Amino acid sequence: MPDDIKVPDLDQLLALLPHRYPFLLIDRVLELSKTHVAAIKNVAFNEPYFAGHFPGRPVMPGVLVIESLAHASAVLALSTGAAGSGAFFMLTGIDKVRLRRQVLPGDQLRLEVELQRYHRPLWKMHGLAKVGDELAAEADLSAMEVNEVSP
Repeated sequence: MPDDIKVPDLDQLLALLPHRYPFLLIDRVLELSKTHVAAIKNVAFNEPYFAGHFPGRPVMPGVLVIESLAHASAVLALSTGAAGSGAFFMLTGIDKVRLRRQVLPGDQLRLEVELQRYHRPLWKMHGLAKVGDELAAEADLSAMEVNEVSP
């Protein structure tokens, strides 16, 4: 398929995203084209947020599931070559969020994001987070390319 883009390895993924542990919420990119990305996040038992969310009954916070989709969205946009040189992606909107299933330690999230449209510097995407065949979350994501990030 001519739309396919080479799937980034870990070093390339780290070069694309500014996030680092414990806030890098993608472990691997599985598929990548100009309009679609599929990635995974392995939800480990020792994730730092499980200590307080919730003691004795750990559940991945829904906002972090959505943030995982945002990371996948950034990979899609930054890998296409359509983003500006040196672009930094900032999440600007989250719409139509639905949390359908708890995400628990030991789960593997499959993050699927489809490009809806973009007109630089604005991007619109739709994301699904699944555990196996079950939908865990979905959202419409908006992002904007920025050249500088203020401290």
